[in-house]
Amino acid sequence: MTRPVADIIAELGTGIHIDGRWQDAASGKTFEVENPATGHPIATLADGGPDDAQRAIDSAAAHQKQWAATPARERSEILRRAYELLMERADEIALVMTTEMGKPLAEARGEVAYGAEFFRWFAEEAVRIRGDARRSPDGKSRFIVTQEPVGPCILITPWNFPMAMVSRKIGPAIAAGCTMVYKPANLTPLTSMFVVDILREAGLPDGVLSVVCTKSAGSVVEPWIDSGKARKLSFTGSTGVGKLLLEQCARGVLRTSMELGGNAPFIVCEDADMDVAVNAVMAAKMRNMGEACTAANRILVHRSVLDEFSEKLTARMSGLTVGDGAADGTDVGPLVERKAVEKVEQLVGDAVNRGAEVLCGGERPTGGGYFYPPTVLTGVAPDAEMMSTEIFGPVAALTPFDTDDEAVELANDTEFGLVSYVMTESVDRGFTMAERLEAGMVGFNTGLVSNPAAPFGGIKQSGLGREGGLTGIEEFLESKYISIPVR
Repeated sequence: MTRPVADIIAELGTGIHIDGRWQDAASGKTFEVENPATGHPIATLADGGPDDAQRAIDSAAAHQKQWAATPARERSEILRRAYELLMERADEIALVMTTEMGKPLAEARGEVAYGAEFFRWFAEEAVRIRGDARRSPDGKSRFIVTQEPVGPCILITPWNFPMAMVSRKIGPAIAAGCTMVYKPANLTPLTSMFVVDILREAGLPDGVLSVVCTKSAGSVVEPWIDSGKARKLSFTGSTGVGKLLLEQCARGVLRTSMELGGNAPFIVCEDADMDVAVNAVMAAKMRNMGEACTAANRILVHRSVLDEFSEKLTARMSGLTVGDGAADGTDVGPLVERKAVEKVEQLVGDAVNRGAEVLCGGERPTGGGYFYPPTVLTGVAPDAEMMSTEIFGPVAALTPFDTDDEAVELANDTEFGLVSYVMTESVDRGFTMAERLEAGMVGFNTGLVSNPAAPFGGIKQSGLGREGGLTGIEEFLESKYISIPVR
């Protein structure tokens, strides 16, 4: 039986983590973490600043050479042990995640399994880092190419997937032999602290991973970027913040990986299996209460099946139970904070004012917590704000189309290109549309695309680089070419 969440949280480190020790912030400042289902505080954490940031990056730089020289098998075994420990304590970490972020326990358990898989995947990749050896085309030289760790890395994660986002970055960094300084999201740092404790238990050496939580991201991240000691930054978050970080990283020519905003189109063709399409859109829209960069943001439905699709979707959405994610029977938990509810409320109001019809939901409930009901809107106008802005909430916005060309044009009419979804029973049609869609990932008759064994990432203003898959570890490696004359 899972222990009370207060007892679990009480055992977690809540300070700044440097050189293997939890410690207070240099300033002595702290901040509180809330349960979004109640709005009440559940923990107090050290609020780091520039002094803490400097000590963390100094530690990372000091330990880089020794950590890079650690045999790949040792790094692999640490990740494998961390995977096993996470799975052993999945119920506890899921409960912590639900309490600080809001998602239902079933989803939180699924995220633990998904996030832990990054540690298992990169445990296997650590011992398969590749090189190359060959003759030059003119036969006069031998080319040897080796892969080496890029060096100390800055890792920054968002609040919406506090387990998966941290393992997706820390896993390949450990596998590659990079030391790290890490800033979790201040809304959901406790899950990250749990992962840090798991890694320590798994044998990660002191100094390889330093963690600084803060309410003022710039006071920590900018000193890291300008330290001259960091060699890479990996960030998941908004496009606006990503652009700012890219500008800052340019000053020191840091390598960057950016997983930024999305505005995912979900296309339902007239030949789609409606039950498959509805199941897929429920997965793509309602995972994490819609608080996901991969969430179906613009649901484009062929006019001939719009009524059937909207009726089935409305029935499914209306049947969901809203409540505390830790309560039995909850399908939809709270949004992460009050501002998130206010944003969704404003976007729905704008769409309705522009002619959208509310089929279910659409009104913010009274009472405590940061809740918003599952909502279906039909006839959403192309100029509605939610068509160009991530909704990040449980709102399905339906817009009709008449031809495949129109659907693709509408889908690509965005500055973002993270993921797109296509529902059709025609393999040829599906492949053709997938090839035309401007996105880094495409879900074909599925609403779930994330998998640790596949490259996750987008194009256009949705980011740079890929996480996971065979390419994920390459983001943390540099190629070194050695030329040897043939005598």
